[in-house]
Amino acid sequence: MEHRKLGRTGVSVSPLCLGAMMFGAWGNTDHEDSIRIIHAALDAGINFIDTADVYSAGESEEIVGKALAGRREDVVLATKFHGTMGEDPNRAGNSRRWIIQEVENSLTRLKTDWIDLYQVHRPEPDTDIEETLGALSDLVHQGKIRYIGSSTYPPSQVVEAQWAARDRGLQRFICEQPPYSMLVRGVEGDLLPTTLRHGMGVIPWSPLAGGWLSGGWRKGQDAPSSTRAQRLPARYDLSLPGNQRKLDAVEELAKLAEETGISLIHLAIAFVIRHPAVTAAIIGPRTMEQLESQLGAHEVELSDEVLDRIDEIVPPATNVNPADGGWQDPALEPAARRR
Repeated sequence: MEHRKLGRTGVSVSPLCLGAMMFGAWGNTDHEDSIRIIHAALDAGINFIDTADVYSAGESEEIVGKALAGRREDVVLATKFHGTMGEDPNRAGNSRRWIIQEVENSLTRLKTDWIDLYQVHRPEPDTDIEETLGALSDLVHQGKIRYIGSSTYPPSQVVEAQWAARDRGLQRFICEQPPYSMLVRGVEGDLLPTTLRHGMGVIPWSPLAGGWLSGGWRKGQDAPSSTRAQRLPARYDLSLPGNQRKLDAVEELAKLAEETGISLIHLAIAFVIRHPAVTAAIIGPRTMEQLESQLGAHEVELSDEVLDRIDEIVPPATNVNPADGGWQDPALEPAARRR
Protein backbone atom coordinates (compact mmCIF):
# COMPACT_ATOMS: atom_id res chain seq x y z
CA MET A 1 0.00 0.00 0.00
CA GLU A 2 1.33 3.45 -0.88
CA HIS A 3 2.04 5.91 1.89
CA ARG A 4 1.50 9.64 2.18
CA LYS A 5 3.12 12.24 4.41
CA LEU A 6 0.95 13.49 7.27
CA GLY A 7 1.10 17.23 6.75
CA ARG A 8 4.69 18.44 7.07
CA THR A 9 5.65 16.00 9.82
CA GLY A 10 7.61 13.57 7.67
CA VAL A 11 5.50 10.72 9.12
CA SER A 12 4.22 8.32 6.47
CA VAL A 13 0.72 6.90 6.77
CA SER A 14 -1.45 4.66 4.61
CA PRO A 15 -4.23 6.34 2.58
CA LEU A 16 -6.74 4.28 4.54
CA CYS A 17 -6.89 4.91 8.29
CA LEU A 18 -8.68 2.34 10.44
CA GLY A 19 -11.29 4.09 12.56
CA ALA A 20 -12.12 2.25 15.78
CA MET A 21 -15.43 3.90 16.69
CA MET A 22 -17.41 0.73 16.01
CA PHE A 23 -15.32 -1.48 18.32
CA GLY A 24 -17.11 -1.79 21.64
CA ALA A 25 -20.63 -1.08 22.88
CA TRP A 26 -21.39 1.33 20.01
CA GLY A 27 -20.87 -1.45 17.46
CA ASN A 28 -19.05 -4.77 17.72
CA THR A 29 -19.15 -5.89 21.36
CA ASP A 30 -17.01 -8.99 20.72
CA HIS A 31 -13.48 -7.94 21.68
CA GLU A 32 -11.77 -10.92 20.06
CA ASP A 33 -13.59 -10.35 16.78
CA SER A 34 -12.74 -6.65 16.88
CA ILE A 35 -9.08 -7.53 17.43
CA ARG A 36 -9.16 -9.89 14.44
CA ILE A 37 -10.50 -7.03 12.30
CA ILE A 38 -7.73 -4.72 13.50
CA HIS A 39 -5.09 -7.36 12.75
CA ALA A 40 -6.56 -7.96 9.29
CA ALA A 41 -6.36 -4.24 8.55
CA LEU A 42 -2.72 -4.13 9.66
CA ASP A 43 -1.92 -7.23 7.61
CA ALA A 44 -3.47 -5.52 4.57
CA GLY A 45 -1.01 -2.64 4.87
CA ILE A 46 -2.88 -0.10 6.98
CA ASN A 47 -0.48 1.49 9.47
CA PHE A 48 -2.75 4.26 10.80
CA ILE A 49 -5.43 3.76 13.50
CA ASP A 50 -7.75 6.43 14.89
CA THR A 51 -9.92 6.17 17.98
CA ALA A 52 -11.22 8.44 20.77
CA ASP A 53 -11.74 8.30 24.52
CA VAL A 54 -15.47 8.83 24.16
CA TYR A 55 -16.03 5.86 21.81
CA SER A 56 -17.98 3.40 23.96
CA ALA A 57 -16.75 5.24 27.07
CA GLY A 58 -13.14 4.13 26.60
CA GLU A 59 -13.87 0.58 25.49
CA SER A 60 -12.67 1.25 21.95
CA GLU A 61 -9.29 2.41 23.22
CA GLU A 62 -9.04 -0.69 25.40
CA ILE A 63 -9.70 -2.96 22.41
CA VAL A 64 -7.14 -1.14 20.29
CA GLY A 65 -4.61 -1.39 23.10
CA LYS A 66 -5.06 -5.16 23.30
CA ALA A 67 -4.85 -5.51 19.53
CA LEU A 68 -1.56 -3.62 19.30
CA ALA A 69 0.30 -5.83 21.76
CA GLY A 70 3.59 -6.64 20.01
CA ARG A 71 2.77 -4.40 17.03
CA ARG A 72 2.67 -0.94 18.59
CA GLU A 73 5.87 0.44 17.04
CA ASP A 74 4.63 -0.25 13.49
CA VAL A 75 1.43 1.77 13.93
CA VAL A 76 0.74 5.50 13.82
CA LEU A 77 -1.79 5.69 16.64
CA ALA A 78 -4.25 8.57 16.96
CA THR A 79 -6.87 9.26 19.59
CA LYS A 80 -8.98 12.21 20.70
CA PHE A 81 -10.30 13.98 23.79
CA HIS A 82 -13.12 16.46 24.48
CA GLY A 83 -16.26 14.35 24.86
CA THR A 84 -18.00 13.74 28.17
CA MET A 85 -16.42 10.92 30.17
CA GLY A 86 -18.41 11.13 33.38
CA GLU A 87 -20.97 13.06 35.38
CA ASP A 88 -18.45 15.53 36.75
CA PRO A 89 -18.64 18.60 34.46
CA ASN A 90 -14.82 18.79 34.42
CA ARG A 91 -14.49 15.32 32.88
CA ALA A 92 -14.88 16.76 29.40
CA GLY A 93 -13.78 19.65 27.26
CA ASN A 94 -10.55 21.30 26.17
CA SER A 95 -9.20 22.68 29.45
CA ARG A 96 -5.64 22.12 30.69
CA ARG A 97 -7.10 20.38 33.75
CA TRP A 98 -8.92 17.78 31.68
CA ILE A 99 -6.26 17.31 29.00
CA ILE A 100 -3.54 16.51 31.54
CA GLN A 101 -5.83 14.05 33.31
CA GLU A 102 -7.38 12.38 30.29
CA VAL A 103 -4.19 11.74 28.35
CA GLU A 104 -3.09 9.50 31.24
CA ASN A 105 -6.39 7.62 31.04
CA SER A 106 -6.01 7.12 27.30
CA LEU A 107 -2.40 5.96 27.65
CA THR A 108 -3.54 3.38 30.20
CA ARG A 109 -6.44 2.13 28.08
CA LEU A 110 -4.25 1.97 24.96
CA LYS A 111 -1.47 0.18 26.87
CA THR A 112 1.18 2.46 25.39
CA ASP A 113 3.76 4.97 26.55
CA TRP A 114 3.01 7.47 23.81
CA ILE A 115 0.29 8.63 21.43
CA ASP A 116 1.41 9.61 17.94
CA LEU A 117 -1.45 12.02 17.25
CA TYR A 118 -3.57 13.52 20.03
CA GLN A 119 -6.56 15.43 18.67
CA VAL A 120 -9.12 17.87 20.04
CA HIS A 121 -12.39 16.13 19.15
CA ARG A 122 -14.47 19.32 18.82
CA PRO A 123 -14.00 23.07 19.28
CA GLU A 124 -14.96 24.67 22.57
CA PRO A 125 -15.49 28.41 22.06
CA ASP A 126 -15.48 29.27 25.77
CA THR A 127 -12.02 27.75 26.34
CA ASP A 128 -9.04 29.84 25.23
CA ILE A 129 -7.23 28.07 22.39
CA GLU A 130 -3.92 29.09 24.00
CA GLU A 131 -4.84 27.10 27.12
CA THR A 132 -5.52 24.01 25.01
CA LEU A 133 -2.38 24.39 22.88
CA GLY A 134 -0.28 25.13 25.96
CA ALA A 135 -1.35 21.92 27.69
CA LEU A 136 -0.82 19.88 24.53
CA SER A 137 2.60 21.45 23.99
CA ASP A 138 3.63 20.40 27.50
CA LEU A 139 2.60 16.82 26.71
CA VAL A 140 4.70 16.87 23.54
CA HIS A 141 7.70 18.10 25.54
CA GLN A 142 7.11 15.31 28.07
CA GLY A 143 7.13 12.71 25.27
CA LYS A 144 3.61 11.48 26.01
CA ILE A 145 2.31 12.61 22.61
CA ARG A 146 4.16 13.24 19.36
CA TYR A 147 1.85 15.54 17.40
CA ILE A 148 -1.44 17.35 17.91
CA GLY A 149 -4.46 17.84 15.66
CA SER A 150 -8.03 19.08 15.56
CA SER A 151 -11.29 17.49 14.51
CA THR A 152 -14.32 19.17 12.94
CA TYR A 153 -12.95 22.68 13.38
CA PRO A 154 -14.38 25.46 11.17
CA PRO A 155 -11.81 27.24 8.98
CA SER A 156 -11.72 30.38 11.12
CA GLN A 157 -10.77 28.37 14.22
CA VAL A 158 -8.19 26.37 12.27
CA VAL A 159 -6.52 29.66 11.34
CA GLU A 160 -6.86 31.05 14.86
CA ALA A 161 -5.11 27.99 16.27
CA GLN A 162 -2.29 28.30 13.73
CA TRP A 163 -1.78 31.96 14.59
CA ALA A 164 -1.87 31.32 18.35
CA ALA A 165 0.73 28.57 18.01
CA ARG A 166 2.99 30.82 15.95
CA ASP A 167 2.62 33.89 18.18
CA ARG A 168 3.09 32.02 21.48
CA GLY A 169 5.71 29.51 20.36
CA LEU A 170 3.38 26.56 20.95
CA GLN A 171 2.92 23.26 19.15
CA ARG A 172 0.59 23.65 16.17
CA PHE A 173 -2.13 21.39 14.85
CA ILE A 174 -0.51 19.33 12.11
CA CYS A 175 -3.79 17.96 10.76
CA GLU A 176 -7.56 18.38 10.76
CA GLN A 177 -10.17 15.62 10.84
CA PRO A 178 -13.39 16.84 9.18
CA PRO A 179 -16.51 15.06 7.91
CA TYR A 180 -16.16 14.54 4.15
CA SER A 181 -17.98 12.34 1.65
CA MET A 182 -19.90 12.53 -1.61
CA LEU A 183 -22.94 13.60 0.44
CA VAL A 184 -21.09 15.92 2.83
CA ARG A 185 -18.94 18.24 0.72
CA GLY A 186 -19.20 21.47 2.68
CA VAL A 187 -15.51 21.38 3.65
CA GLU A 188 -14.48 21.82 0.03
CA GLY A 189 -15.55 25.46 0.11
CA ASP A 190 -13.09 26.83 2.67
CA LEU A 191 -11.72 24.25 5.10
CA LEU A 192 -9.74 22.09 2.65
CA PRO A 193 -8.15 25.12 0.90
CA THR A 194 -7.26 26.46 4.35
CA THR A 195 -5.49 23.24 5.38
CA LEU A 196 -3.53 23.26 2.13
CA ARG A 197 -2.37 26.82 2.73
CA HIS A 198 -1.18 25.92 6.22
CA GLY A 199 0.48 22.65 5.23
CA MET A 200 -1.84 20.54 7.35
CA GLY A 201 -2.77 16.94 6.75
CA VAL A 202 -6.45 16.01 6.45
CA ILE A 203 -7.91 12.70 7.65
CA PRO A 204 -11.66 12.85 6.91
CA TRP A 205 -14.10 10.90 9.00
CA SER A 206 -17.12 9.10 7.58
CA PRO A 207 -16.26 8.82 3.87
CA LEU A 208 -19.32 6.54 3.66
CA ALA A 209 -21.46 9.30 5.17
CA GLY A 210 -22.24 7.33 8.30
CA GLY A 211 -23.27 4.26 6.30
CA TRP A 212 -25.46 6.06 3.76
CA LEU A 213 -22.99 5.14 0.98
CA SER A 214 -22.55 1.53 2.03
CA GLY A 215 -25.51 0.32 -0.04
CA GLY A 216 -27.89 -0.30 2.85
CA TRP A 217 -29.78 2.98 2.64
CA ARG A 218 -31.85 2.78 -0.55
CA LYS A 219 -35.29 3.83 -1.66
CA GLY A 220 -37.94 1.17 -1.23
CA GLN A 221 -35.97 -0.65 1.47
CA ASP A 222 -36.34 -0.66 5.22
CA ALA A 223 -33.79 1.52 6.94
CA PRO A 224 -30.95 -0.53 8.46
CA SER A 225 -30.84 -0.83 12.24
CA SER A 226 -28.00 1.25 13.59
CA THR A 227 -26.81 2.46 16.98
CA ARG A 228 -25.73 5.68 15.25
CA ALA A 229 -29.24 6.20 13.90
CA GLN A 230 -30.57 5.97 17.46
CA ARG A 231 -27.99 8.45 18.77
CA LEU A 232 -28.18 10.88 15.84
CA PRO A 233 -31.75 11.04 14.51
CA ALA A 234 -31.10 14.32 12.65
CA ARG A 235 -28.76 12.42 10.33
CA TYR A 236 -30.93 9.32 9.86
CA ASP A 237 -34.62 9.99 10.50
CA LEU A 238 -36.25 9.46 7.10
CA SER A 239 -39.13 11.75 7.96
CA LEU A 240 -36.74 14.71 7.69
CA PRO A 241 -36.38 16.46 4.30
CA GLY A 242 -32.57 16.50 4.48
CA ASN A 243 -32.44 12.73 4.79
CA GLN A 244 -34.94 12.27 1.98
CA ARG A 245 -32.58 14.35 -0.18
CA LYS A 246 -29.78 11.99 0.79
CA LEU A 247 -31.84 9.02 -0.37
CA ASP A 248 -32.35 10.68 -3.75
CA ALA A 249 -28.63 11.41 -4.10
CA VAL A 250 -27.67 7.87 -3.07
CA GLU A 251 -29.88 6.45 -5.83
CA GLU A 252 -28.06 8.52 -8.45
CA LEU A 253 -24.63 7.73 -7.03
CA ALA A 254 -25.44 4.01 -6.92
CA LYS A 255 -26.42 4.13 -10.59
CA LEU A 256 -23.13 5.86 -11.40
CA ALA A 257 -21.17 3.22 -9.51
CA GLU A 258 -22.95 0.46 -11.40
CA GLU A 259 -22.30 2.15 -14.74
CA THR A 260 -18.58 2.50 -14.00
CA GLY A 261 -18.19 -1.04 -12.64
CA ILE A 262 -17.07 0.21 -9.22
CA SER A 263 -18.78 -0.69 -5.97
CA LEU A 264 -20.55 2.22 -4.32
CA ILE A 265 -18.28 1.78 -1.29
CA HIS A 266 -15.11 1.99 -3.37
CA LEU A 267 -16.49 4.95 -5.32
CA ALA A 268 -17.20 6.81 -2.09
CA ILE A 269 -13.82 6.20 -0.47
CA ALA A 270 -11.85 6.81 -3.68
CA PHE A 271 -13.67 10.13 -4.11
CA VAL A 272 -12.47 11.33 -0.70
CA ILE A 273 -8.88 10.13 -1.15
CA ARG A 274 -8.73 11.80 -4.59
CA HIS A 275 -8.92 15.34 -3.18
CA PRO A 276 -5.42 16.90 -3.14
CA ALA A 277 -5.82 18.12 0.46
CA VAL A 278 -6.66 14.66 1.84
CA THR A 279 -4.01 12.48 3.46
CA ALA A 280 -6.07 9.45 4.46
CA ALA A 281 -9.73 8.50 4.68
CA ILE A 282 -10.92 7.00 7.96
CA ILE A 283 -12.82 3.77 7.40
CA GLY A 284 -14.86 2.44 10.33
CA PRO A 285 -15.85 -1.21 9.87
CA ARG A 286 -17.88 -3.07 12.46
CA THR A 287 -17.42 -6.52 10.88
CA MET A 288 -14.75 -8.32 8.88
CA GLU A 289 -17.05 -8.27 5.87
CA GLN A 290 -17.29 -4.49 6.07
CA LEU A 291 -13.50 -4.18 6.29
CA GLU A 292 -13.02 -6.41 3.25
CA SER A 293 -15.53 -4.37 1.26
CA GLN A 294 -13.53 -1.20 1.92
CA LEU A 295 -9.99 -2.48 1.40
CA GLY A 296 -8.66 -1.74 -2.06
CA ALA A 297 -10.53 1.54 -2.45
CA HIS A 298 -7.21 3.40 -2.49
CA GLU A 299 -6.36 1.64 -5.77
CA VAL A 300 -9.47 2.92 -7.59
CA GLU A 301 -8.82 5.64 -10.17
CA LEU A 302 -11.69 8.03 -10.86
CA SER A 303 -11.80 9.75 -14.23
CA ASP A 304 -12.66 13.39 -14.71
CA GLU A 305 -15.92 12.27 -16.31
CA VAL A 306 -16.91 10.32 -13.19
CA LEU A 307 -15.98 13.24 -10.94
CA ASP A 308 -18.07 15.57 -13.13
CA ARG A 309 -21.04 13.23 -12.75
CA ILE A 310 -20.64 13.27 -8.97
CA ASP A 311 -20.59 17.07 -9.09
CA GLU A 312 -23.88 17.03 -10.99
CA ILE A 313 -25.51 14.85 -8.34
CA VAL A 314 -24.10 16.70 -5.31
CA PRO A 315 -22.60 20.10 -6.16
CA PRO A 316 -19.15 20.90 -4.74
CA ALA A 317 -19.00 22.47 -1.26
CA THR A 318 -22.56 21.26 -0.50
CA ASN A 319 -23.88 19.25 2.44
CA VAL A 320 -27.03 17.49 1.27
CA ASN A 321 -28.26 17.51 4.86
CA PRO A 322 -26.78 20.39 6.91
CA ALA A 323 -27.04 18.23 10.04
CA ASP A 324 -24.12 16.16 8.73
CA GLY A 325 -21.67 19.04 9.13
CA GLY A 326 -20.42 17.60 12.42
CA TRP A 327 -20.38 20.73 14.59
CA GLN A 328 -22.86 23.54 15.06
CA ASP A 329 -21.45 26.90 16.16
CA PRO A 330 -23.25 27.81 19.42
CA ALA A 331 -23.38 31.41 18.19
CA LEU A 332 -25.93 30.29 15.58
CA GLU A 333 -28.34 28.88 18.13
CA PRO A 334 -31.53 30.98 18.41
CA ALA A 335 -30.96 31.56 22.11
CA ALA A 336 -27.52 33.03 21.41
CA ARG A 337 -28.92 35.49 18.87
CA ARG A 338 -31.66 36.73 21.21
CA ARG A 339 -29.73 37.44 24.39
